[in-house]
Formats: sequence, structure tokens, C-alpha cells
Amino acid sequence: MNKPRILVARRIFPEVVERLRTHFEVQSNDEDVAWGAAELAERLADKDGALTTGSQRIDAQLLAACPRLKIVANMAVGYNNFDVDAMSEAGVVGTNTPDVLTETTADFGFALVLATARRMTEAEHYLRAGRWQHWSYDMFAGAEVHGSTLGILGMGRIGQAIARRGAHGFGMRVLYHNRSRLAPEVEAECRAAYVSKEDLLAQADHLVLVLPYTAESHHAIGAAELARMKPTATLVNIARGGIVDDAALARALKERRIAAAGLDVFEGEPSVHPGLLEVPNVVLTPHIASATVATRLAMASLAADNLIAFFKEGRALTPVPGTAATT
Repeated sequence: MNKPRILVARRIFPEVVERLRTHFEVQSNDEDVAWGAAELAERLADKDGALTTGSQRIDAQLLAACPRLKIVANMAVGYNNFDVDAMSEAGVVGTNTPDVLTETTADFGFALVLATARRMTEAEHYLRAGRWQHWSYDMFAGAEVHGSTLGILGMGRIGQAIARRGAHGFGMRVLYHNRSRLAPEVEAECRAAYVSKEDLLAQADHLVLVLPYTAESHHAIGAAELARMKPTATLVNIARGGIVDDAALARALKERRIAAAGLDVFEGEPSVHPGLLEVPNVVLTPHIASATVATRLAMASLAADNLIAFFKEGRALTPVPGTAATT
């Protein structure tokens, strides 16, 4: 019996690819080329499954060109690259990698809070440029983190993990807004209070975005929302590009309408809005919140496990809601 054919759309851990080869006929993108839509569709046309990394768009046009495709396993917790309705219509399962990256991503999110509040990037650039000649009482004086108000927009697994770090580790007052309010016991564990989005924007000293990207959350933070924030506040985005209007944020930072921002995701990434590159009061990282070796290996392994379980047992381990569920 012929093995199912699998495409690994970007370079991943060789040991994961080798494990896939024991179950499937695998074509792997070892050169790590970012294929365009047409080339991706061409390479998927004769495949039964795919392992993607979140940047490959799976939509109706691609699915129409790939009649054999049954499952796409994302090596990411987010799945805004999936057209869920089109996949359901085509009978294609989508999977993601929840849980395995929660704590690592929360670590990085809180690291961005600290780096942004304490102006670490500005200070390092100043030092590297040879400009540090003497001490001054207000040299790169930033904002307090401990004891301040942490605001979280999007209170899923990662948002809750950030809340726990702020409340238990730094004695912060934690406020959150979410599509639905958490259960009382979860709020108690996180020491978090539910507020409206307007109150969250107005009260947060440090606002962290951890909500999924959808049509409804596009530009959830734009010029109007930034205007509601304190001029001393900071903004951290570890969610997805497009949740923040990057052009509006660049203007707000330039005009010091908020104090600073820390960004791991961007609209149109890997391109970055040029205005963000011109202001000093922003910490910029290239979408690396989950980037530890152990976590990225766990993500790749779970994506592979989804493919194996689907073809061996007829079920995916972590299916994306709304996509097809079984073979």
C-alpha cells in the first residue's frame, strides 16, 4: 500500500522530518524558500497532507487546485492563515499547536513588557554608539513594572499565563478584557478583574495584546484606542500583525502620545512599517515569542503527531474548530 504524500512547507527539525518519513512519502522544503501562492499550490497538488508554519495561506483557490489534500497541520497556535470556511467546504482538516508554547510565549511577552518599560533597547543603542560619558539621575528613566497596572486584551491560555506572572511575580494589579468573561476561579488564580475595553485602555500602565487575529480584531488598536491610553503607558503586541494599526502606532510613538511599545508581530511581516524603524521608543523583535529550541521542537512534533494520528487513526489530535473533523 502506498504511503500518503506529505509536504513540509518550511525547513523544520530534521529529526521530525525523519519521523514523518517512517509514515509518509515526504517532500521537505530544506532550502527554506518562502513559496508564493502559485508555487505552494503546485507543490501541494499531489499531496494528501501538509505541515505548514502559519505563513502559508490555505484558501479556496489553493484547495481547488489540491483535490487530494485532506489535512493541513499548522506548526503554530494561531491559524489565521486558514480560510476555515473554505477548508470545511472542501472537507480538509486543519490543526494547530495549543498548550505547548503557552509558558514560553508568556515568558517572552513579559520580557517585552520589562524591556519596553525600562527602555532597554534605547539604552543599549546609546551605549553601543559610544555616547555614555557620565551618569545622570534621569538617564533612560523608565516606568515602574512592579505594583503598576497590567492590562491584557485577550485572556486565553497565554493571556492568563502573563496575568499570573504579573500578579504573582510583580505584584501588579491585573485588568483584562475578553470576548467572554473568565470563570470566577480562573480570575482568582490570575488575580485578574474583568473590565470593558474602554476602561482597560484608560487604566493600563502596560497593555499586552494576546488576542487571535480575525476580521473583527483587525486594527483593534488604532488611533482612537491609542488616544484613550495614558501618555505614560506602554503597549506590547505578541498576538498577530494586523491587530494593531502600525501606522497609527508609529505616529503615536513619534508624538509621544504613549511612552513606548514592544512588538514581536507586524502587519505584512516580515516587512515592518518604516515609521516604526524611525522612532527610538520601541522594542522590535522578529516574531520569536515561542522561539526556544524545546518549544519549537514541541510545536513541530505536535504538528507531526496530528498528521500521523489523522492518517493512522482517522482523527486529528488538536483540530481547529470549524474545519472537517475526520477522514
